[in-house]
Amino acid sequence: MTKRMLIMLGCVVLLIAALAGGFYLHIQKLIASSPKPGAQTITTIKVEALEWQPQLSAVGTVTAVRGVDVTTEIAGLVRQVNFKSGQDVKAGDLLVQLNDDSDVAQLHSLQAAAELAATVLTRDKAQFAAQAISQAQVDGDTADLKSKLALVEQQKATVEKKAIHAPFSGELGITTVNPGQYLNPGDKIVSLEKIDPIYIDFYVPQKQVAGLSLGQNIGLTNDAYEGVNFTGKITALNPKIDSATRNVQVEATLANPKHQLLPGMFANVKVDMGQKKRYLTLPQTAITYNPYGSTVFIAKPDDKKDGKKDDKGNPQLVAQQVFVTTGATRGDQVAILTGLEAGQQVVTSGQLKLKNGTPVVVDNTILPGNNPNPTPQEH
Repeated sequence: MTKRMLIMLGCVVLLIAALAGGFYLHIQKLIASSPKPGAQTITTIKVEALEWQPQLSAVGTVTAVRGVDVTTEIAGLVRQVNFKSGQDVKAGDLLVQLNDDSDVAQLHSLQAAAELAATVLTRDKAQFAAQAISQAQVDGDTADLKSKLALVEQQKATVEKKAIHAPFSGELGITTVNPGQYLNPGDKIVSLEKIDPIYIDFYVPQKQVAGLSLGQNIGLTNDAYEGVNFTGKITALNPKIDSATRNVQVEATLANPKHQLLPGMFANVKVDMGQKKRYLTLPQTAITYNPYGSTVFIAKPDDKKDGKKDDKGNPQLVAQQVFVTTGATRGDQVAILTGLEAGQQVVTSGQLKLKNGTPVVVDNTILPGNNPNPTPQEH
């Protein structure tokens, strides 16, 4: 009985081994017949060293060299408006004439009184020479003449204030003042701005102050004029750092002959900092930023002895991931400080489907942007 059970157990073991062997051979056959992953299509760029001007970027505000709201110093009724909105005027041009009839009449009265006082003084001096009157009388006449002349000058100033002139040359804004309107002291008549040249005020961190100096070149762009670059020079540095932000105010002056830049506009400012350098440069799309570091994929020939060949008989390209250290950016480009060498082919798109050793095919029909000064395009 025992011998029979052993024989049956042996048969079962042999049957199980045969089934397992057959299943293993079947799996191997399926694996061998399964399609191999094909090469992934990517775009690449050859790493090269480019000249790089270190720059500081900031957002600034356009400010008029001179700007003021023209007002009246004294009250009066508008008799005449001698300008049009948006007109260019010269310093001293008459802008508004207030009604000054009563003031002019008062001036004439005071002038007549002053003339009479001068006549009296002349007559009394003659009488004093003849010892007909005292010195006190002559002194009183002299003081009276000076007082009346002072009243005349005061009234002249009042009359002159009724004529409102441009304090400096510039461009007028839009006015709502009309003839017949009554103005009180301080009422706005029109804005006057001198905008050629023009200022741009911006702030930079205190750690960048050492790289700033008077006469330093700046570049400026404004979204109102896409593709137009304005240039100017730094003309003033605030001697005091803002204690709240630790920033310093910088003022630059730019030529503005076409009056394109207007006070109140914001603008993007770039300041050249230091000497030009050369950096290995890549499009920003080539960089994969990770918590453990920045990486790129390079496309290199497969160095295995049994490596495959492409259609032209050249070694198949494969992907290899490498760590890099990135530096400053400009437009679509980023500077590479370490990790790459000039001449290497770096993957610029298609990285998500890659890992080390993945075969790749390069198709550079459509390339990602690589412009140091890109501009938005609408299609």
